[in-house]
Amino acid sequence: MIEFGDNGRTWVLSGAGVSYALHLTEHDELLHLHWGPRISLADAEELAAEPPPRASGFESPLDGREEYPVEGGARFVRPALSVRTAQVRGTEWRFADSSVDGDELRLRFVDGVHGLGITLHYRVRDDFDVIERWVTVAHQGDGPAVEVLRADGATWTLPVRDGWRLSQLHGRWAAESRLVRSDLTYGEKVLSSRRGHTGHQHLPWVALDAEGATEDHGQVYGCALAWSGSWRIAVQQLPDGAVQINGGAGYDDSGLVLLAAGESYTSPVFAGLWSEHGFGGASRAWHAWQLAHVIPDAGEVRPVLYNSWEATTFDISEDQQRALARRAAEMGVELFVVDDAWFGKRVSDRAGLGDWTPNPDRFPGGLKPLADEVHSLGMQFGIWVEPEMVNPDSDLYRAHPDWVQHHPGRRRTEFRNQLVLNLARKDVRECLWEQLDALLSSAPIDYVKWDFNRCFTDAGWPGEPYPQKLWVEHVAGLYALLDRLRAAHPGVAFESCSGGGGRIDLGILSRTDQVWTSDNTDPLDRLAIQDGFSQIHPARVMAAWVTDSPNTQLNGRISSLRFRFVSAMAGVLGVGGDLTEWSEEERAEARGWVELYKKIRPVVQGGELHRLRAPEGGLSAVQYVRGDDVVVLAWLQAQHYGEQPPAVRLKGIDPAAAYECLETGAVHRGSVLLHRGLRTGLRGDLDAAVFRLRRR
Repeated sequence: MIEFGDNGRTWVLSGAGVSYALHLTEHDELLHLHWGPRISLADAEELAAEPPPRASGFESPLDGREEYPVEGGARFVRPALSVRTAQVRGTEWRFADSSVDGDELRLRFVDGVHGLGITLHYRVRDDFDVIERWVTVAHQGDGPAVEVLRADGATWTLPVRDGWRLSQLHGRWAAESRLVRSDLTYGEKVLSSRRGHTGHQHLPWVALDAEGATEDHGQVYGCALAWSGSWRIAVQQLPDGAVQINGGAGYDDSGLVLLAAGESYTSPVFAGLWSEHGFGGASRAWHAWQLAHVIPDAGEVRPVLYNSWEATTFDISEDQQRALARRAAEMGVELFVVDDAWFGKRVSDRAGLGDWTPNPDRFPGGLKPLADEVHSLGMQFGIWVEPEMVNPDSDLYRAHPDWVQHHPGRRRTEFRNQLVLNLARKDVRECLWEQLDALLSSAPIDYVKWDFNRCFTDAGWPGEPYPQKLWVEHVAGLYALLDRLRAAHPGVAFESCSGGGGRIDLGILSRTDQVWTSDNTDPLDRLAIQDGFSQIHPARVMAAWVTDSPNTQLNGRISSLRFRFVSAMAGVLGVGGDLTEWSEEERAEARGWVELYKKIRPVVQGGELHRLRAPEGGLSAVQYVRGDDVVVLAWLQAQHYGEQPPAVRLKGIDPAAAYECLETGAVHRGSVLLHRGLRTGLRGDLDAAVFRLRRR
């Protein structure tokens, strides 16, 4: 719902339980009024009538109060918008008009010197508390080109409180999405990626709380960016205690785009959420909004997957894949995926990227015969690709060495023996479209794992007069290519991967069906990674695999199939071990776990998630609720001194109802499960269990 006052200069946007208010002064200063619990228009107008703070020669009356700070004038905070020409830098805008289109509010400003039109967009849906914000900057004049150094999606202003605390997700390859909380201090805290993709080091999300919010209680403010390239989120606490959060594309102010007359730039969405139900309530609100309005076909359950990478690596053959497929089908797997090395001259990571046709020695008849057999076994068929990359040893690179990102006269940096194609170029995108469209048309392919295995290092564009735009337009080109492929092949599902969790954000999630959370498949390490992931994203998109034990990829840890499966069942279950080496007993046990997962899958992938106990060394647990069904997954890292682990107290269930445990037939009162808890019976090291309960 969007309301505005009689003078048309005060606006209130309201969702299910949140309101957001702003006011335009007579001097065309756009001020933030409120973000939090629902308020009325009369409340907002009272806030707008409050006198401004007194100005001094060292402080600005706008700082900490302005809705979208621009560079220039009496402002000292980090600007959300910074533009320049050869003669003039900064913005001096005036209000032009406002409009409402359904659930979207648009406020338009103009800068007469630059000939710019600046539109602030706001969208809030009646049944959710997420507010989507973004900005459009358009060159509407006939003057010189305007360089946009920075155009953030939004500046979020928090109410003045004592003792703000910042939550963020940090990490690295194989250790992504780990949650850390720290006191917010004066000055700026900047999270960013300088790598050309979202990055393993930070997810583009922050949450702030004051007054001691917990998992279930207290007010939490969260912000998340929908952008899959380099980005920056800056959290700044001003000298008077006010807090503002900026976020957008680009990690610095070296330039995004150069706008000629008639051209425009639209920023990524920088979404904000307020919850009064603690961190758990904020997570569930983020999840529900993404399932309803971000993730494609979110109502469809994701299939149980088998991926052949860890079984075969680069030593791949059609007969070998057929043998793995038969083993996978016997276990109840629903989607069989051929990973790397099916294409070109790909016998190692030194060759083949860029040549997206089946290797004739390994697949003499192409992929169709294998795909047909996989389908005959009752499974879908998928493949791995890495279209944004090229090996120097490839037909594509030999034909078009100028298509990679590089700086003239500089050595081309190789990671994993590969270079990055410049998807900002139309000819590169067209070539990839032709290859991938032909590939998806050549065989009954149901799924594509889209990987991105190195960062930008030589992001140059020889011959382009404004090469900085590569950083933005590469991502725009990726989005356009994915959109085009999805439209042409609507039955194909896509998974985003970037060496694990290096490309996870709201932008890529709007174009893919699931994401690869981490290359780390160790079931114990995964618990912390998955816990952090759940702060912002739902289980419905979180791919997780069961792989071999010992874990030879990372740490050599030995764990049971039980522990590995229950860990991976917290999201979209997959299997990635070498099934030809699994014993008959192991395959039979795995078949049982797959059958169990299919029973709980609608609740795990579509239910509300409650974090019961964090994975901090002892007992941890997570719970899902959908209608009358409840699923609890519990893990015990280690038992100490022979002590029985504590009971797991459930959440989000009816205290007056009775719940039957479907495994044992035991009946528990809801109030008992809420206040005393559920005994798990776990013991020893690396034990795990699944509990299904149904309201009677």
